[in-house]
Amino acid sequence: MTLQLVTLYLLGINIITLAAHGIDKWKVRHHQWRISEVVLLFLAFIGGAMGTFLGMRLFHHKTQHWKFRILVPLLLILQIAALVYCRS
Repeated sequence: MTLQLVTLYLLGINIITLAAHGIDKWKVRHHQWRISEVVLLFLAFIGGAMGTFLGMRLFHHKTQHWKFRILVPLLLILQIAALVYCRS
C-alpha cells in the first residue's frame, strides 16, 4: 500500500510541476508575473524532478540556467535511486 501512495504522490507532483513550467513559459510570452525559480526548484526537490526535466525539454524553459541544468538531473537521479531502494 505504501508503494502505491508514493507512486500516486510522485505522479501528482510531477504533473503539477510540468504544468507549472508550462504556465511559467506562457507567462513569459505574455509578459505576466512569473512563477519564481525558487518555487520551480522546490517542486523539483519535493519529488517533481521528472516534471521539471520534461518541462525544460517540452517548453524549452529554464534550459540556460545552471541551477536547472545541474540540480534537476541530480535530483532526478536521486529520486529514481530512492524509489528503486524503496521497492527492494
